[in-house]
Amino acid sequence: MAFSRQDKILVTGAAGFVGKVCIDALLGDGRHPDQIFALSRHNEQAPAHGVNSVKGDILNRAAMRDVVAELQPCAIIHLAAIAEPAKARADHDGAWAVNFDSVRHLAETILEVSAKTRLIFAGSAEAYGASFNDTDGPIDEVTPLRPATTYGATKAAADMLLGQMAQDGLRAVRFRAFNHTGPGQAPAYVVPAFAEQIARIEAGLQPPVVRVGNLEAKRDFLDVRDVAVAYAGAADPDADIDGSVFNLASGEARSIRSILDALVGMSDRPIDVETDPNKLRPSDVPYAAGSNVRIRKHLGWAPEHDFEETLRDTLNFWREQFVS
Repeated sequence: MAFSRQDKILVTGAAGFVGKVCIDALLGDGRHPDQIFALSRHNEQAPAHGVNSVKGDILNRAAMRDVVAELQPCAIIHLAAIAEPAKARADHDGAWAVNFDSVRHLAETILEVSAKTRLIFAGSAEAYGASFNDTDGPIDEVTPLRPATTYGATKAAADMLLGQMAQDGLRAVRFRAFNHTGPGQAPAYVVPAFAEQIARIEAGLQPPVVRVGNLEAKRDFLDVRDVAVAYAGAADPDADIDGSVFNLASGEARSIRSILDALVGMSDRPIDVETDPNKLRPSDVPYAAGSNVRIRKHLGWAPEHDFEETLRDTLNFWREQFVS
C-alpha cells in the first residue's frame, strides 16, 4: 500500500517491547522511515531503522502539545504505559498518571491543535476483569468493564473516557489487547519468565528446575507481532474505524501449564518443575478469552503467527542472551 509522505505517525512508548515491534509493523506496511516519529524518554535508546527520534515525557503536557501541534500527525499510536500489573499496584499514583492522565491530556491536545489526528489507544483486556467470570467462552466488546486490578482500572477508565470523547469528535480507536508475548519481552511476564529459566538451565547458569506460580489459569495469548500489525493497520487513513473498539484476541484460552510444558518440551535437557510460594497467587479470573469477530470484520485482521512459533522464538531469544 502506498501512503502519502504527509501521513505522519507518532508512536509513544516507542522504546518499549511493543513499541519496537510496532515500528517494524509500520515499515512492513509500507511506511517510509521519514513518516514515523518515535517518542521515547531521554534515558531510553533511540529507535532503529532510520525513523525519526523524538525525545520527551508523555506526562509533560505542554511539551506534548508542542510535538502534536508541530507534527500534525495523521495518527498517534499511544503505547506508553506502566504495563506490568505489579508495578502499577506498587505505584498507584504513577500508574494513574501514565495510564490515564496522559491519555486524557493527549486526547484533549488533539482536539485543540490537531483535530484530524486519529488516536489509537493500546488498551487492555484487564479492563474486563470480573466480567470474565460471567461466561464460559470468549467475550465480546459489549461486555461490561469491571476491572479487578489497579492496572485494569487505569486502562478501563482511559477506555471509557475515549469512548465519551469520540462523541465530541475525537477520532479515537480503542483496542483491548489480550496477553501478548514474543522475543524481547521482560521476564516479569509468564512466557519470558519460563523461557529465561530454561535458557539459563541450558547454559549451566542455574539448576535444572523451573520455579513457577499458578499454572491452572487459562489465558488468551497472541504474538506481539500480530498485535503490532493491528495497531499499524488502524493508522491507515482510509480505514473507516473512528470511534471503534476492538478486542485483540486469538479467541482461544490456553492454560499456563500447557505453555510451560511446550517450552520444556523444546529443550533437550531434563527439567523439573517446582512451585515457588513467592510466585503463587490465587487467580480471581481462572479463564479469560476474547472474541475477535469484530476486528476480523472491520480491519480484516487475524492472528498469523502460530503460538508454538511464538514460544520457540521467545526461547531462542533468551538462549542468545546467555551465549558466551
